[in-house]
Amino acid sequence: MSISTTVFSEPLFNFKRCHYHRLATVSHSKLNQHTLSSSSLFSSHKYDSCSWILKPPHKFFSPKFETFATDTDTLESIQSSDVIFNQTHPINRIELVEGKIFVRLDQGNDLKNSELIVGCNLPGKWILHWGVSRADDIGSEWDQPPRDMIPAGSIPIKDYAIETPLKKSSSSEGDTFHEVRIGFKPSDEISAINFVLKDEETGAWYQHKGRDFKVPLVNYLKEDANLLGPKTGLSSSQGQISNVILKSESTVDKVQENSSESESPKKENSQVEGFNVELSLTKEVTVNNSISVSVRKCSETAKYLLDLETDIPGDVFLHWGASRDDLRIWEAPPAPHPPQTVSFKKTALRTQLKSRGSGEGSSVQVSLGEEFSGFLFVLKINQNTWLNNNGNDFYVPLPTPGSIIIGNIEDQSKVVKSEVTEETSEEESNSAFTNEIINEIRSLVTGISSVKRRKTKSKEAQETILQEIERLAAEAYSIFRTSVPTFSEEVIVESEVALESESPELPPKICSGTGTGYEIVCQGFNWESNKSGRWYMELKEKAEELSSLGFTVIWLPPPTDSVSPEGYMPRDLYNLNSRYGNIEELKDVVKTFHKFGIKVLGDAVLNHRCAQHQNQNGIWNIFGGRLNWDDRAVVADDPHFQGRGNKSSGDNFHAAPNIDHSQDFVRKDIKEWLCWLRDEIGYDGWRLDFVRGFWGGYVKDYMDATKPYFSVGEYWDSLSYTYGEMDHNQDAHRQRIVDWISAAGGSAGAFDVTTKGILHSALERCEYWRLSDQQGKPPGVLGWWPSRAVTFIENHDTGSTQGHWRFPRDKEMQGYAYTLTHPGTPSVFFDHIFSHYKKEIAALLSIRKRNGINCRSKVKIHKSERDVYAAIIDEKVAMKIGPGHFEPPSGSQNWSTAWEGRDYKIWEDAS
Repeated sequence: MSISTTVFSEPLFNFKRCHYHRLATVSHSKLNQHTLSSSSLFSSHKYDSCSWILKPPHKFFSPKFETFATDTDTLESIQSSDVIFNQTHPINRIELVEGKIFVRLDQGNDLKNSELIVGCNLPGKWILHWGVSRADDIGSEWDQPPRDMIPAGSIPIKDYAIETPLKKSSSSEGDTFHEVRIGFKPSDEISAINFVLKDEETGAWYQHKGRDFKVPLVNYLKEDANLLGPKTGLSSSQGQISNVILKSESTVDKVQENSSESESPKKENSQVEGFNVELSLTKEVTVNNSISVSVRKCSETAKYLLDLETDIPGDVFLHWGASRDDLRIWEAPPAPHPPQTVSFKKTALRTQLKSRGSGEGSSVQVSLGEEFSGFLFVLKINQNTWLNNNGNDFYVPLPTPGSIIIGNIEDQSKVVKSEVTEETSEEESNSAFTNEIINEIRSLVTGISSVKRRKTKSKEAQETILQEIERLAAEAYSIFRTSVPTFSEEVIVESEVALESESPELPPKICSGTGTGYEIVCQGFNWESNKSGRWYMELKEKAEELSSLGFTVIWLPPPTDSVSPEGYMPRDLYNLNSRYGNIEELKDVVKTFHKFGIKVLGDAVLNHRCAQHQNQNGIWNIFGGRLNWDDRAVVADDPHFQGRGNKSSGDNFHAAPNIDHSQDFVRKDIKEWLCWLRDEIGYDGWRLDFVRGFWGGYVKDYMDATKPYFSVGEYWDSLSYTYGEMDHNQDAHRQRIVDWISAAGGSAGAFDVTTKGILHSALERCEYWRLSDQQGKPPGVLGWWPSRAVTFIENHDTGSTQGHWRFPRDKEMQGYAYTLTHPGTPSVFFDHIFSHYKKEIAALLSIRKRNGINCRSKVKIHKSERDVYAAIIDEKVAMKIGPGHFEPPSGSQNWSTAWEGRDYKIWEDAS
């Protein structure tokens, strides 16, 4: 059965505190065999690219037209000398490309095996964010699917969803196609598959009519607008894909709202028929254009000739004028003017650029007298789209008679600099560009001050300036991050105090948030720890033993009142009576660990919070307790809630309202709460949950306020896979983690998810060559920023009774042989400590401590082959994992076996 529908998707923008809405104007052209429609969004950087700012256009809005007589012969006959000024501005235009989402449910011939196929024919890095609805689970829209349904390369998102990358393939016509296949055995236990699509290149989420896609697997579900399949009766007017910034239509929360599914009795023949649905969608794609301006001096008339050329398609209008001084006040210069030039209130001109003979792009020539010191212009296309320079007019300086030579030298130096940049330091280029941004920010701040003095501009004008400062700050950071992959830990150590591993008995330097460098973390709970109701007291009994094993830090579970018993759906933040115990028991266990010299981390869930009340529309977004926030504390683009805050600075967590950390009152309340936890409970630091959901700069604010001894964030997303096989190069994955650490100012470490994923593939597939990157260093975060890498092989999500991404079975000790001998801060899972691995883990902890291995220790990889990986750390410890052979080289060290186990071995220098 085939159903075809036409839908429209409104694209996602990330401009904060902006209330202008964009309407796409359709003018079709071809791109990659898809239909494009020009939008009205452009981006720019000063002297490097162009930016369209969401605010009312320049003074030419609704202009009065007055036609000039134009002396075209004069323009065409002018003779000129060589170019004295030349500048090109890259323009990154955003256009909409139309494509399709394909959803097909196939039933096997024997009706025992079915397959859901979700595909998309648009370019991008597509991720399927999905879960299932269970027939008997009333009140829950999303749940984890059975393990045999989950395709290879998927990662779990908490306990309610899966993220699976779509694989790229080619159709018979040669078009690029992305798809994912989910195989399953039909049963009455699972009633539907829910999903949304995410394009990781743009960060945009795509839904169906403002809600999740819902694929029914049984035929007794109640009719719903977002159901796909034969019972939905979709037509060309009904199907609609929307971006998540649109207000959701009564989308229900996983925990807090009742399911809309029918509670009708299941029928004997309840399986839904197979179907095929096509849904149209649009996606923003970046199209690179440019505009170039060259200036020449006419030898006959002594006028300046300005040639402007652009490859922007369609009609392009030049709004232009001239200025006589540095104030850049617009003035309409006298004739001659190009053909079809009109006047705006005698202060500026408008000229349509003339199409080139090749049909690609357009150009125009303008002449100005020597009395002018600058040429000002903006561009207009598609009737309502203005193109300017970071919110300012484009400005081309013209040499005055007294400064022609100096100006020429300056211009030539710019050209020369751009030509030799490739052979000189990239840092100089970045520094120069960053200085321009800093100067621009200073100019904007001066603008705010002058506005306050004159009191002639509106609050909206000041807000626009503040938005520009925010954007420029983000741009400066984006320049900084381009150099992050190449830095080495040695550079960082210059600004920190290097730890001498030869003298571990000396008091080490403590850095706020990252400890001494010698920390060993114990995760002090698993997914089932809440069930006894007295976990704090049970854990208290193990404090002395954990200290004797060598642990210096323990991570406790979330302490707050929570909708979910595990604590990761917090509600009343100041209520510390949880399923793990009450507030007094929490204080007692913290005090006990301190007695045995162990620091304590609190698990702080800052990304989201469950509401206690519904708004007038029945949406759960009004909070209770001491922090009784309203819906202003919820991000505006949360796909399930009607938040009135700003758009999210990260990825959304679908199961609860995502908190808007850009709000001053939210940050103030969170800092006060964290400080209260520190002072009242005695926490020494933090484990930060789902930090992918909000900007790392906010984390820096919280760390600066609480000054933790040690802190670590959970930044978790998909590694790179090709056709279901993990890529060898995972630089992009660890780069995202490093970017977050950098945004947090290095005030917190991050779990090294990259290393865990690579260890999985290396050990499962006997491909130990994966444990060395192209520079011969460890391939995870610990290879780039070891002092901020918290290594682990298992936690309460990946292991325990959840088992979302369980470490290869019976190879756990190989994993610990790696993490406990390498730099970074190792974390050991509670379940492994108190298991048959206890003796082996204790031996590895002892080796690490007596050899002073720390988070900045040096690794030299000696072997990374198919069946063996071997390395020497700090010239004191040698190790190998894998079935292959390795013996440390004889030399100045006198190596002796310290410990060995199944497919791993550790040596120490006994000299």
